[in-house]
Amino acid sequence: MLVIHPDECIDCALCEPECPVDAIYPEDELPEDQQEFMAINAELAEIWPNIAEAKDPPPDEAEWRDVKDKLKYLER
Repeated sequence: MLVIHPDECIDCALCEPECPVDAIYPEDELPEDQQEFMAINAELAEIWPNIAEAKDPPPDEAEWRDVKDKLKYLER
């Protein structure tokens, strides 16, 4: 999981098509069942480090790609 700092995002939408699991939405198009992630995103953006360069996905990315209800696995 990655987060986008809401105060640093310039709403350019360039990240949306780059997300391999289609998990990025404009704020006004966020699905109802994803609303809780706005607060989680803002919280974690304050404490997780910024990523300054492209990285390879984790080796187990494919195993997690289609897993539903992943929030219970989020470690803070």
